[in-house]
Amino acid sequence: MTLLPLTRPARLRPGARVAVVSPSGPVPADRLDPGLDILRGWGLDPVPMPHVLDVHRDLDYLAGADEARARDLQDAWCDPSVDAVICARGGYGAHRMVDLVDWAAVREAGPKAFVGYSDVTVLHEAFALRTGFATLHGPMVGTETFLKDPRTQESLRATLFEPETQLTLGLEEARALVPGRARGITYGGCVSLLAADLGTPHARRSARGGLLVIEDTTEDPYSLDRILTQLLRAGALDGVAGVACGSWAGCGPYERVRAVLADRLGALGVPVVEELGFGHGPTGLTIPLGVPAVLDAPADGPATLTVEAPALL
Repeated sequence: MTLLPLTRPARLRPGARVAVVSPSGPVPADRLDPGLDILRGWGLDPVPMPHVLDVHRDLDYLAGADEARARDLQDAWCDPSVDAVICARGGYGAHRMVDLVDWAAVREAGPKAFVGYSDVTVLHEAFALRTGFATLHGPMVGTETFLKDPRTQESLRATLFEPETQLTLGLEEARALVPGRARGITYGGCVSLLAADLGTPHARRSARGGLLVIEDTTEDPYSLDRILTQLLRAGALDGVAGVACGSWAGCGPYERVRAVLADRLGALGVPVVEELGFGHGPTGLTIPLGVPAVLDAPADGPATLTVEAPALL
């Protein structure tokens, strides 16, 4: 099966209502409130869902009960007055709640802009595979990068409001790890979460025709090796057209990380780009998932990912 373009949501306009959810780990109010103020500064109407600040009674790494986190996401999506859903933070917990969402009801409600990264990779895959909706791998409103980095903020704002201005993506330091040029449908996210999805009932069965975008945080080089090896051994990367790598914050000296990426991804025989500029790093560009794009990885000069149509209609 070859990856196909997914259904894109509508762009946002001033006054749009944006639900904010915590599908994974808890977010402190003093981190969430400044993020909501940034959204208000863009002319949006952010609406925190009822359980966004919850903390699980016994497992304090979870933003409340699994059922409550799933209900917040589903209720936000199925509310016709809500135009977009943005996650407050990642952490851990999306795997515990993803199967509690009524994805048929979500699909019936139609596409909306959905934004998040890290643990939210589980939900990006669910939206792609269970609803056919394109999503945005982008910053979350309660995270330090979003609160402090203007380029991260502007990348998301422009993608939401003026997506035609955000077609060619990548930081200046993006370079070819394996030179070449490839076209495909973007998918991916946090690579450890993609590996954790393997073997589950709704896991992706094919990468054919896909442009894989991956990043991660606090995984030692040997752990990244294991994660990538698992994906390779499972056949999860068979047929992939190209790979774009983002940040590897806290994963050890980049020279060692780079060696792992070159060793494990180089054998695929497809273009591979490093340091494109998305994920857990100091700048987190917004990357559309589920859209046709071209990965340019020249032997000399900056590499880019160019989407062939605006992320939002």
